[in-house]
Amino acid sequence: MNINPDKAAENLDKLRELNPLVHNITNFVVMNYTANALLAIGASPVMAHSVDEVEEMVQLAGALVLNIGTLTNDWIESMIKAAQKANEAGIPVILDPVGSGATKLRTKSAKKILQSVSISVVRGNASEILSLKDEKSTTRGVDSAHSVDDAEQSAKEMANELGTVLAVTGPVDIITDGISTISVHNGHPMMGRVTGTGCTASAICGAFLAVDINPLSAASTALSVFGLCGELAAKKAKSPGSYSIALIDALFDITAKDCKSNCKIRNESK
Repeated sequence: MNINPDKAAENLDKLRELNPLVHNITNFVVMNYTANALLAIGASPVMAHSVDEVEEMVQLAGALVLNIGTLTNDWIESMIKAAQKANEAGIPVILDPVGSGATKLRTKSAKKILQSVSISVVRGNASEILSLKDEKSTTRGVDSAHSVDDAEQSAKEMANELGTVLAVTGPVDIITDGISTISVHNGHPMMGRVTGTGCTASAICGAFLAVDINPLSAASTALSVFGLCGELAAKKAKSPGSYSIALIDALFDITAKDCKSNCKIRNESK
């Protein structure tokens, strides 16, 4: 399958046409921002994490996003219950292992989720992805201590082992299902100056998964579109405060034509 800018444009248009509900069990730091980002690009967000309602709520959604950023044991139970119900219903699930490698709770919880349910896409920085395989890998809080290149080979191996797509994000994003590998060259350094842009990238991947049944294609096009929005926002805002708002605006303003002209997606290997 050739994943290209035209596919990114197609997925963006489909997302806006279908307005899928994206169920997020996500962290307190980013709930408001990621909800606004999903609304801006054309999806409908719901933030529901109570163990008493997640199984019911997820059945209404087009995708489920699990984010372990502000983790508790109750949330782990909610995430697994929601994902199990999503698996039963054929609803795609994305996992963002925020800070995995920083503490035992985060690392063990991310691995427990992966062992308990079927995940369509795992999106994280290099250190987070490496921590899911290598017991010795560590990270600095939610920031990566490794490069994307460090994680690329491990990501390919893990994608095969887990039967999932792994998206390793950084200056260049690497997305792989273990057989095919895609690189995305969109983005801007200012994105790293705003809290929650990684979490937002995962939420946008969830929205694209709701309209594209191929996880490799969905994640690659989502990250390219989001990265391009980061570039467009940087043209209007030079400082983090205004940039965070400009990024939401860019998610609303971006067009299929922008995607066709400026999404930088490369099919690396098959």
